[in-house]
Amino acid sequence: MSKINKFFKAVGRICRHPYLLNLVLQDEDTMREETVRRHGFADGLPVIEINQLFPNFAETAEPYAYLSGATMPIDIALLRGLAKKYEVNDYFEIGTWRGESVANLAAVAQHCVTFNLPMDKIVELTHDQRYANLHSFFSKNLDNVEQLYGDSQTFDFKPHFGKYDMVFVDGDHHTEAVKRDTETAFRLLKNERSIIVWHDYALDPETIRWNVLSAILDGTPADKRGHLYHVSNTLCAVYLPDDFTTHTLVPYETPKKYFKVEISTHEC
Repeated sequence: MSKINKFFKAVGRICRHPYLLNLVLQDEDTMREETVRRHGFADGLPVIEINQLFPNFAETAEPYAYLSGATMPIDIALLRGLAKKYEVNDYFEIGTWRGESVANLAAVAQHCVTFNLPMDKIVELTHDQRYANLHSFFSKNLDNVEQLYGDSQTFDFKPHFGKYDMVFVDGDHHTEAVKRDTETAFRLLKNERSIIVWHDYALDPETIRWNVLSAILDGTPADKRGHLYHVSNTLCAVYLPDDFTTHTLVPYETPKKYFKVEISTHEC
């Protein structure tokens, strides 16, 4: 098939199914070019080495299910480490799956709030009651975890503005949703020492997810962008009030450190 025939076939499919245009617009190469054009950051966010952030990094991720859709253990360990470093008392999370991340933070912070779609909306979107029932599995019975329900794109967060030491953004990863959640996250922060963590900023620890980076930059106040970082070895971007020595992300970098991983099982 000639290129021109492919072009008209593609246009025809987009006309019949307009949602396909989003797939074209969010192509990673396209998103990278657009992000660099509008914001710079040609190499993504500056990278903080995790052992600079925590000189004696040693955390335990518990509970952790090792099942589909789980956050990487290193990302949960990062959340716990940051909560300790920045003395987090009040924690807010946008997006909950089985509740592993907030259950881990509940062991560190005094008060945790987790926000997710209501059960009936999850069933409507997925047609899977079993999947819906698993949401908040690890966190629903914890005394210091408060569960809120709604759509983060339309929910009225005003009663929560200015109340949280740490916000974790791990909801809908489409560009507009991440932008809106980022704007919300900054309004939720308590003071100048409060922090934000975005999950899935990267596809893997060495590969940037450009639509998410673009949305983070769009949703972050211009005067705060200089404190956005990617934490090495994780999928996470962070907003931290401190200045750090950083470096550019280098794919297939020669390892400078390694981690010791200990695994044990416990009955639920």
